[in-house]
Amino acid sequence: MPGKNSQPPPDADCPCGSGRPFSACCGPLLAGERPAETAEALMRSRYTAHVLGDADYLRRTWHPATCPPELSVADDGQWRRLRVLRVEAGGPADIEGVVAFEATFKQGGRAQRLREVSRFTRVGGRWLYVGAEMD
Repeated sequence: MPGKNSQPPPDADCPCGSGRPFSACCGPLLAGERPAETAEALMRSRYTAHVLGDADYLRRTWHPATCPPELSVADDGQWRRLRVLRVEAGGPADIEGVVAFEATFKQGGRAQRLREVSRFTRVGGRWLYVGAEMD
C-alpha cells in the first residue's frame, strides 16, 4: 500500500478492494471530482482515505452533526483488506443507507479485525457518514 498522504498510481487496484483501478474507483471521490453515488461507494472511499491517511476527506464526508471536532488518522496500523458484509438501501434514489463491513489491519505486528455497521444519509445530494456501531 502507498504511504500516508500519497496516492497509488492511477492504474493500480483501488485499496477498497473493488477490483477496479484507483482512477476509476475511489480516486475521483477523494480528489473531489465527483461525489459517491451510493452509501457503499462512500464507505469504500472512506476506507481508502484511512489507508492513504486522508483526514481531510474523512471530515468532508462526515455529517457535521456527528463529526468530532478533532479528527486524525492513526498512522500506527497497516490496513490490509476490506470486505463488505451487508448493504441496506443507500442506492442512488435513497436518502439513508447502512453498510456492514469488516476491515483487517496490522498493528504492532499483530493482525487485527474491525467489524462495523455504518450509517449514511444523503444531504443536498451528497452521501455523508453519520456514525457506526461496532459489530
